[in-house]
Amino acid sequence: MTQISPSDRSYQRTALSFLLPIAITAILLAAISSLAQSPKPLPFYDQIGKMTVDVDGAPNAYGPPGKPALDFERNAHYGGRLNGEIVGYLTEHGRPVVQGPHDPCPGYYVSTTDFRDDSIDDDHDPRKYLDATKIRYVVLGNFAKRHQVALGDFAVVHSLRTGRTVYAIVGDSGNPAGTEGSLALLQALGYPFKDGKNDAVEEREIVIRYFPGSNPGHRFLHSQAEIDRAAEALHLDRIFHE
Repeated sequence: MTQISPSDRSYQRTALSFLLPIAITAILLAAISSLAQSPKPLPFYDQIGKMTVDVDGAPNAYGPPGKPALDFERNAHYGGRLNGEIVGYLTEHGRPVVQGPHDPCPGYYVSTTDFRDDSIDDDHDPRKYLDATKIRYVVLGNFAKRHQVALGDFAVVHSLRTGRTVYAIVGDSGNPAGTEGSLALLQALGYPFKDGKNDAVEEREIVIRYFPGSNPGHRFLHSQAEIDRAAEALHLDRIFHE
């Protein structure tokens, strides 16, 4: 058996005492670097309430009498009153702008949302707006405004009844209560809604989690898949306590 001389043992102790602090320092630096690279959680604010269905932006949301539209004409007016300002579709010279033969739903009115694709110059193009049948969006109300939420910011929406949680975007305005979401949003949360005429969540069971400043460039996202990917990349908080 090889004998270790006292001088060798002394050398090993010296080397160990020299290397140990270096190793500990390296471990600490790696931990600090890892923490620095971890995304900082974005602040959020929760609003709990009922939810009505918004179909604005859908190509077949509104149309002339006889067209099987997704909503009543009155719901295209502010406050749901026929004498209110028209906010659900475009008008020119007091008349609705009608989609042409090359648009998604010829003969229907061009329905709009306040969050829109500014890269499309033609306001008459239905593709400029969020399609409520495909995009999960919520309406910007007073609660969200008080917390500096803007059109285009991200949200996480949760149903206390169904237990489902989905990503959404702040895509429209016009309802001060803010408790309004697109048809696609309510369907994704598990509600068997078909249109915006009579369906609504009547109990306070919808939680809208707003993330102010989460889309600082107000980048328009063209599909729900894009919204989901962008929201995932931000690591938005999706934990809800029933």
